[in-house]
Amino acid sequence: MRLETYSWLAVVLGIACAAINWLGLAGWMAALVILVSIGAHVAGNALGTRLREATDRDLATRRRLPRPIAAVPAAAPNHLKQRSSLGRLVPVSAGIGAACGGTAGAVSLLAFTTSSIPGAVLGGVSSAVIGALIGFLGASFVEILRTSLREAIAAEQAAASADRRG
Repeated sequence: MRLETYSWLAVVLGIACAAINWLGLAGWMAALVILVSIGAHVAGNALGTRLREATDRDLATRRRLPRPIAAVPAAAPNHLKQRSSLGRLVPVSAGIGAACGGTAGAVSLLAFTTSSIPGAVLGGVSSAVIGALIGFLGASFVEILRTSLREAIAAEQAAASADRRG
């Protein structure tokens, strides 16, 4: 490294120490996060611009792909492509998750810490929100998995019956 680089490094280190003294450590960390975010944004824009300029826009016209011989028939829309309710399982699971999470959070705060009653209630509400989210996500996953399996089995049975006929 050159002497000029070390000089700039010393200047930046001095400014950082002054900023920690002036802003406090939390303020300095917040300023650092903002500066890193701005730097990442600028770097991303520069990279995107360079990639866009380097793209060969005439590639599709120069490379002529043969047309497909037979057209693929459009598949019938399945249940997962349509908007529908997730059913009664999801709100019930979210409610159970909220109740379990809130109870566990409040009881553990009262039992294992020196928390006050309002603090335990607030912690219980926070835990209930997290428990409801976990219950909702779990029930949504199970409902979508169940629907997918049901449609896959029905499609397989329909294909097997069509093979027997034809």
